[in-house]
Amino acid sequence: MAAELFLCRGVSWHREGPVLSLATPEGTAQELSLDQAAAAGPGGVDLGFRILSQFGERYCLGFHRVYGPDAREHTPCPRQDTAARGYQCGPCFARDDLRFMHDVHRSGVAPAGLLSYLAQNHWLYVATFADGASKVGTAADLRKWHRLAEQGAVVARYVASADDGQIVRVLEDAVTRAVGLAQAVRSAAKTAALALPRDGATLDGINAEFAGSVRALLRDGLDLSGFRVIDEKWVAPSSWSRLLASTGPQLYPHSLAAGEHGFQVEAMVGAAALVLIRGSEVPFLVDLARLKGQRIELGRYQSVVPEVQEASF
Repeated sequence: MAAELFLCRGVSWHREGPVLSLATPEGTAQELSLDQAAAAGPGGVDLGFRILSQFGERYCLGFHRVYGPDAREHTPCPRQDTAARGYQCGPCFARDDLRFMHDVHRSGVAPAGLLSYLAQNHWLYVATFADGASKVGTAADLRKWHRLAEQGAVVARYVASADDGQIVRVLEDAVTRAVGLAQAVRSAAKTAALALPRDGATLDGINAEFAGSVRALLRDGLDLSGFRVIDEKWVAPSSWSRLLASTGPQLYPHSLAAGEHGFQVEAMVGAAALVLIRGSEVPFLVDLARLKGQRIELGRYQSVVPEVQEASF
């Protein structure tokens, strides 16, 4: 990459693998591949950076205009301001079409472009993470696979196909009320769970049981049309097996809110990275979601080797 200074927009997943989504100071979007299989030379992907933000500070990621199912426009924050709520400053939040997304099924209020986006087929899923924590969620048809990859689910099942995004959110709320499944799991918790994951058969059983409860509710407990109950298993990237099979990874002890960091990314699950630090043979788990909204400088930086011991089992 020609530029060294970036605003990080988080980890995204393509079918080809994970990328760190970045924006130059001028707002031009760029991507840095985190795919170990595509790394040049032996080993993983070298990732070195320095945090430029003040400790705990996040910057606005701009706003979106939505014109249809596969048409949207992103505008960087004109003021390059700090974030006041989530990852947006007040003016960008007020101009963001996506702000209506999570309440339109109750209010019926949204811009025409977002209503067109929501008119596509949507999917209701149950996702289970490495410690067995599970959630219910939704994905638009165009984001059906990618949504779960970016969530970092270890096991997931689609339980319903809805005619549009408003119906699927009514279903999601109903599942939370009746089955007790949350609609969010913190990224830090997902990463911590990967340090000592439960075995695949156990996780699959947990997911299957929750999915069965949700399907039973959808079949017998709702007076609502516009959706179909389904039973379809999500297929995780094959590369995830490397992280899930790793032995004794430790949680990365350095805060990503400040300082210099550098390591070799060996594998990814969602936004969680299995990394090696030069001078240490102990693998570490890093929650790269913490970089979202941060200003960083890419370069030949290295993390300080922590004083840790391998976990005993």
